[in-house]
Formats: sequence, structure tokens, C-alpha cells
Amino acid sequence: MSAEQQHRDGQAADPGPRSLAQALRERDDASLGALLRSRPDLLHPVPTDVTQLATRAGTRASVLRALEHLDRFALQAAEALAVAPDPASYQELLDLLAGDDGDEEVAGALPATVALLRERALVWGGEDRLRLVRTARELLAPSASHSSPTGLGPSVAEATSGMSPGRIQAILTAAGLPHTHDTVSAVAALSALFADRERVAELLEGAPEASREVLTRLVWGPPYGQVTAEPAAHLRWLLDRGLLLPTTPGTVVLPREAALSLRGGRAHRVPEPTRPRVAVAAERKPQVVDAAAGGQALAALDTVEELLRSWDEGGPAVLRAGGLSIRDLKRTATVLEVPEPVAAFWVELAYAAGLIASDGGYIEEHHERHDRPDADAEGYEDEETRDARTRRRSGEAEHYAPTPEYDAWRDLPPAERWAWLLEAWLPGTRAPGLIGGRDGRDRTLSALGPGLDRSPAPEVRRRVLELMAGLEPGQAPDPATLLERLRWERPLRSAGPRREQPEPPRTGVRPAYGGGVAANDPEALRTKLTEWALLEAEMLGVTGRGALATHGRALLGAEGRSEGAGAGTAAAGSARAAVVAALLAPLLPEPLDHVLLQADLTAVAPGPLVRPLAEALGVLADVESKGGATVYRFTPGSVRRALDAGRSATELHAFLDRHSRTPVPQPLTYLIDDVARRHGLLRVGAASSYVRCDDESVLDEILADRRATALRLRRLAPTVVAAQADPRTLIEGLRAMGFAPAAESAEGDVMIARPHAHRTPPRTPPAPVPDGPPAPDATLLTAAVRAVRAGDRAATAPRKETPQAPGGLPRTSPADTLATVQAAAMTGDSVWIGHVNAEGAASQRLLAPLRVEGGYVTGYDHTADEVRTYALHRITGVAELADEPDGAEPAR
Repeated sequence: MSAEQQHRDGQAADPGPRSLAQALRERDDASLGALLRSRPDLLHPVPTDVTQLATRAGTRASVLRALEHLDRFALQAAEALAVAPDPASYQELLDLLAGDDGDEEVAGALPATVALLRERALVWGGEDRLRLVRTARELLAPSASHSSPTGLGPSVAEATSGMSPGRIQAILTAAGLPHTHDTVSAVAALSALFADRERVAELLEGAPEASREVLTRLVWGPPYGQVTAEPAAHLRWLLDRGLLLPTTPGTVVLPREAALSLRGGRAHRVPEPTRPRVAVAAERKPQVVDAAAGGQALAALDTVEELLRSWDEGGPAVLRAGGLSIRDLKRTATVLEVPEPVAAFWVELAYAAGLIASDGGYIEEHHERHDRPDADAEGYEDEETRDARTRRRSGEAEHYAPTPEYDAWRDLPPAERWAWLLEAWLPGTRAPGLIGGRDGRDRTLSALGPGLDRSPAPEVRRRVLELMAGLEPGQAPDPATLLERLRWERPLRSAGPRREQPEPPRTGVRPAYGGGVAANDPEALRTKLTEWALLEAEMLGVTGRGALATHGRALLGAEGRSEGAGAGTAAAGSARAAVVAALLAPLLPEPLDHVLLQADLTAVAPGPLVRPLAEALGVLADVESKGGATVYRFTPGSVRRALDAGRSATELHAFLDRHSRTPVPQPLTYLIDDVARRHGLLRVGAASSYVRCDDESVLDEILADRRATALRLRRLAPTVVAAQADPRTLIEGLRAMGFAPAAESAEGDVMIARPHAHRTPPRTPPAPVPDGPPAPDATLLTAAVRAVRAGDRAATAPRKETPQAPGGLPRTSPADTLATVQAAAMTGDSVWIGHVNAEGAASQRLLAPLRVEGGYVTGYDHTADEVRTYALHRITGVAELADEPDGAEPAR
């Protein structure tokens, strides 16, 4: 018996489901739950029955999303089904993927792939009648203007649909086929010729060499070509025999059957049934990896703290369109001593963690006032909120500044602070590497500005870490093979044939961070997201020397942040943050409470300092260098800064003596005493400003100095000199002349120049932009499957004939409706009702009435699988069931 006869017999014996809805209806609950888990967009809202679920699963948006989440071989199988007959047998699909010579790897991987396509409702039908969902076929099949992703064009029947019968008969004659009596049989004969490998080879034996070269260029796609009104002889030879068929004026195509024969039956040049292996680029001891990652984590914390300290009194202004200006980003990079793209990453990370925000950009007149915990019913606002609103109304520029969460974050132990940052980085959708590039409207993308969200970023970031976790501890992956693996797992579907991928970067070559990427180039974006994930993980200390650290593996294990928590609260309290912090803590050095003073007016901090010591030393000295040890340098200016902050010389000596493990050098003692002796000798106040000094000779010296000319000084008394400059300018001018003036208040007291910490009102961290709906949990899946089953039982229950309103709803008079539901409540029967809710949405419900009173009917709704109450005036009509629906539970 021939294979075709066996195929027909199989169809007759087991026709299989007649529709996708029937195929879904025949699934068990576990299989239906697997579909909803893999395609969560089908759950919003929960379908009322299986028919609605099947309809939603076939919509264009849902099918596109499902195709985008297939691996490369599953997508190749779907593409092969799109060019196969509809329906196609399993063997036909295997032949298209494995070719005439067969492929053991393809044959071994195909059953699981077909099962995956079935599970995701992209393929349905029996083994001999595989059907691709119609929308998927439309997306993947070739058309008159473009080829299939396989590079195949339309079939002979599709390409000749508008051709004249005489022309078709002429093609048959040139191809050596007999004339037929109708066009249908002629097209069938030509199709059979091109599908026969041996006959196509015989036909091409007499072809000119140039004709065979044309077929070689077209065979793997794209199959379309351009011809002139008078084609060359080698093209005419192909046109006469139907190996090139016209589609539009001047355009010809290689028919699908002929292309498959020339390809040896393969739909794809290179089937890829097995996932690429991630190669190991280097192998190191796990202890070395953890130590390197711990050091980098400490450096990351120092960098974020330095950023927030530099913005503590108010950061850069917010651009009108949002974000930082290029000049402010350069200044921030200079402060952090890193390149600008890296500075942009740290700024974005602090923003995502809720540590910085605009001080007035997100205040809503009504929402903010009543939702704030410190606002009462009369609309009370705290001072910061009121100040920010005043600045906005007065046109004063808004600035970025630390949030109140920064103070809470700063007080946490180092490991918990790091976990807080990681809980913001891992799910974040903002891509700092895009900064400096252009958006779709050719506008520059700025740090903290709009347009940086890329929904695939969290998935790429997490998948990179998962693949690294799949290696042995201490093994660093080869970035090129890691990228190729991600490309296989999430190939980008395109309308045309898949091109060869560009050669990946060589092993060990690490790309620079940032640089932007074209807005319309998804392949380049995914490549960049992968590279950025590797670089960001290294900068944060998730990886060390290219390998995943122990605390980095914990990021993928423990449960995530708690529901409804903000970024900071969740990071500090979630189980994942606790596990990560516990693993990182031993790798971080304990903060020190001492420094080493040296005779060259420097202090060396051999490790991280406790916060009070670090803050006090940061005022008294300037940071000269950072690294494993931080070097501070004492200068007259830095000592004067400490005196301006209210510290006396005695206090500074005691501070250094208490915190130094080495004796205080004599030059440093002299420096402090010398600056303190001159500090405050001159007093500056507001006249415009004035200078007073008990030593008249000092004022004489100032007035005689040429450098004082710009200050426009005038003596008012032996010990008082007035100036036309403001106090700040006067103080700076006198300091430039070598004096050490101190500012005083209107009462004559010395004004202490302490820095004023500026905080924004409480801010919520930016929410990630999800890539579609979130994955449902087990509780939601169980409830959804139960609701779909209940709605399906209700929808398929037979009913008696009754008048219907528009939309198919039952239509009865109010009196008949009341009488029918009262009778059903007494007998315990179920009835069909038509219901229109308050929003005007109409639906049919299968209801088992329990009681009818006060204009309402309460009963067990089989459609919703729960007890509900409906207003009688919203019921359009009632229809009795012909008999009890199968599987319906008794009314409760």
C-alpha cells in the first residue's frame, strides 16, 4: 500500500479534532494549565469558556508573542509547517526538516518540539493531520511580496493563479509534459514534475550554465528576482519551463516545489535541533572568584555612596524633557573618576533603587497630598513638599537629589546595602547602555530621561546569569558562545529568510560599555543587552574575573521580593536579599576605626572606614587616591573647611590623636594650629558686607593690597572696613589674598558652615516596564482552569427553543422571567439567563436559582462556578434546559 493511501486511511480512521477549540476541550486540566502558564496573555481577562480561549489564542497579537518565545528549532518547525500542505502529516514535517538524506538529531528532537507547539496551542490535530494555527500560517507563509522565513516562495498553484490557460499549456510543452484539458490538471502536473527530484535533475541537464547559476542564487532565498521586458536567453529558458514564474510586472519567483527539489527536500539550509553549548573561556578557583567579586561589590558601594554624597546638597538640574544634561553627566563622571557611560550606569542604578529622584517633578496637586502619610484631611503638606511646589510654580529649576530612602539605605550593613542595589538591578527594564544613542525620533537619549526602558532586558540579564550558573563554580563563559545560546533560545522572527549571523567577538574580547544602539535593530539590541549584562554583573560584583560568584548564584535561587513592596523595602526584607547578604558579608572587610597619619601631611585608610570617621575625615582632608587603601591629604583649605564646620583646633587634635594608629606628625599639628590661629581673625558681615578686625594693622595691610581693588573697600572706623561686594565674594577675595576670614551673623556670632543635606519628598522607585503580563502563580492557574471548565460546561448545555434578543440572548417578558426562575428555585433545576451588567456588557449565564426575593435572584452560576446574585430587571430572558448538562453539579 502506498504512503498516500495509508495517509488517507489514517484520516478516515481517526479524523481527530475538527477545530482548535475542540482540541483544547479534549485536554486535561494539567495540559490546559500548562498552556495558560506558557502564554499568560490568554489569562487577561480569564476566558469565559474554551471557545473564547481558542479564539484568543488565535489572535494576531497573542500568536506573535507566542512565536517570539519559541526556541530556534521550534520556530523552524513552525516555519516548515507554514510551507507544508494543510494539514500535514508528522512524516511530511520530518521530511521538510531533515531532508531527503535524513538527520538523526532532527528526528530525535522533533517529537518534543511538536509536543511543545501543541502545548502552546500553535499546532493542533492528530499525528497525520497536523495543523498550524491559521494566524501563525499567515505570519510565516510566503506571499506575493515576500518569501517565507525559510526562503521559500509561493507554490506553483499560488504563483500561476492569475496566469492564462494558454500560457500554462505552453509551459507544460516546454517542460516535456503532455497537454491537459483544464488548468487545474495542468497546474497539478507541473507541481508533480517539480516535486520529483529525479525529473527536475533530468530537466536541468539540458539547462544553460547561466540558468543553473540563477537557480543557485535563488534556491535558498530570497526566491524573487527582477527581469526586463526582453529577458536574456538563460532567463527565457527558465521562464519557458516554469522554473521562474511571474508574480508582478518585472518580478519572477522560483516556485516552492522546485526550490525544495533543489534543496534536497530541506525547508532550512541548517536545521538547529540542539541548543549550542556554552564554552568555558577560563577556569579559576571559586575562592578567587568570590574574593574578586567581594572586592568589586565593595567598590560598587563606594561608588554609589560617592555619587549620593556629591548630590547631598542638591544635584544637577532636570532637563525640560527629563534627565541629565551631557555637561552634568560629565561632571558626575569626573567626581566618580569613571568614564561617562559607566557613570550613567551608576546614576541609573541609584535611580532604580529609589535612592535619587527629582525634588519636584512628580508632585500631583491632589494625589500626592491625600496619599502621603504625613498629609491630613485638610490637605496639610510637609515643608519639603510645599517648597517643591513653590519652586515649580515660581519657575525655579527642579533638581535631582537623594530621597529619604537614602538615609535608611546608608544605615544598613554593607552586604544589605549591596543586596538592595541588586534587587533593583535584576528586574529593572531601563538600559543605561543606550544613553548617548538616538531614539526613533532621532533624539539623544539622556541619563534618567525617558525612552530607556527595554522590556527584554530583565529576561536577558537573568538568562545570562542562569547560563553562567549552569557552569561549574569558577568557570568563566565564552561571551561569543553565550550570545549564540541566547540567540538560539530566543530567535528573532522576521518576514524574510534568516540571514547568516555576523561573526561574534573573539573569546576574551570585552566590549566597551554604552555607545547606544539603533532603535530599529532588535538583533543588535539583544547583542548589546547580553554584553551589558556581563559588564554590569562584573561592575556590581555579581561575577568575579568573569565567573559567577557564590552570592551571585543565590540571586537565582531564593524567592523574590514580596508583593506590593517597594524596591528598597523588598531588598532589605525579602528572603533572596537575606540569603545574598549572608553569603556576601564574609567577603567584605570589617570597617576600620583608625587611619595611619604620615609626615607628608597625608593619612592612609588601609580599608573601609566606619561612617562617622569617614565623614569627619572627608571634611578635614581631601581624598587624594582610592583603591585598596584610601589616601587623604591635609591642606590649609581642608583644615579651614573643618574649622568653618564648627570644629576647634583642640577638637581636631583630639580627633586625630584618637583615630590614628601612628603618632600625629608635627607638620600636621603645626598646620592645624597655624590655620586656626588666623581663622576668624577677620569677621565678615552684611553691609553690602563689611570686615571688622581688632588688629588695625591687618586692615591697613588689606587696604594697601592691590588685589583688594575689586572689592571696593572703604574704612568706616579703625577696626571696620565696608565693601561693595556680597559676603561670599568678600570672603573668597580675602582668602585669595592669604587671609582666613570667618563669616558672622547679625548678632556678631561666628556662622558655622555645615553642609545642608537636601532630600526629595518620599518617592516611589520607577516601576519596570514588563514584557507582557506576569507569569501566573499556581493559585491563579487552578482558578482559571476551573472557571474555563465551568464556563464550557455551561456554554455547551442544551436548551429549549426560545425567542432571542440581538446577540443571541434569551428574550422573555418580565412576568415569564420571574415565574420561570421561581419555578427553577423550587425544583432545583438550572436555566439559561441573558444578563446585561451596569456597563452594558451582555452575557449568557447557566444559573441554578436558590432564592428569589426583593427583585434579585441568587443562585449557583455554573458559568462562573460560584454563587452570584443578579437583579431581575437586568435579565433579558430565561430559557429552560433541554436536559441536565453533563458534569453539572447540583445547585448549592
